Amino acid sequence: MDIKEILGMVDHTLLLQTATWADIKELCDDAVTYKTASVCIPPCYVKQAAEYLCGKIKVCTVIGFPNGSHTTTAKIFETRDAVADGAEELDMVINVGMLKAKNYGYVLDEIRQVKEACEGGLLKVIIETCLLTKEEKVKMCELVTESGADYIKTSTGFSTAGAAFEDIELFAKYVGKNVKIKAAGGISSIADAGRFIELGASRLGTSRIVKLVKQGGLNGIQI
Repeated sequence: MDIKEILGMVDHTLLLQTATWADIKELCDDAVTYKTASVCIPPCYVKQAAEYLCGKIKVCTVIGFPNGSHTTTAKIFETRDAVADGAEELDMVINVGMLKAKNYGYVLDEIRQVKEACEGGLLKVIIETCLLTKEEKVKMCELVTESGADYIKTSTGFSTAGAAFEDIELFAKYVGKNVKIKAAGGISSIADAGRFIELGASRLGTSRIVKLVKQGGLNGIQI
């Protein structure tokens, strides 16, 4: 797979608490240069980034991040605010505690309400795989499929582990045809990025792939 194809699936991401506008602006510039799928940034920078990018690259932000324990009302407000500021893609964190308590109706209803608040924008549902059992991951594949969300996403990158190949394989087996897959968290090499795509991911949440390409250039890099 050509590196340009991989870059076209990358949500170029910077969600660190210390991120400044100068950092976000550089992220946006790199996304334009390397033609990534989007920039994924903190909500406070969405309006500024959307105005700066002028539609050249889609702006993605996070909802209920990173723990997912916000109320549904708060997540809906965050989503509407982000959309009003120019976000076209929203990555929301599920309420993991509600899932573990088997309160599936709550989890499903919350995803549905956030999806509605996206007003046509893409919704990616972060299930934080490192905190879940296999049975819970399978259940989330079912709930995300039923909810009408666009993507199931592995991780925030702020918990105990990130994306794993076996989780992408599991997603590909259990999600419905209407749901795409995003691998995120700890993707540190071009070879790993390619492997995630081979297994079924169509988006990658990472900052490192662009950095690697900037260091080595585009010429001749294939996997």
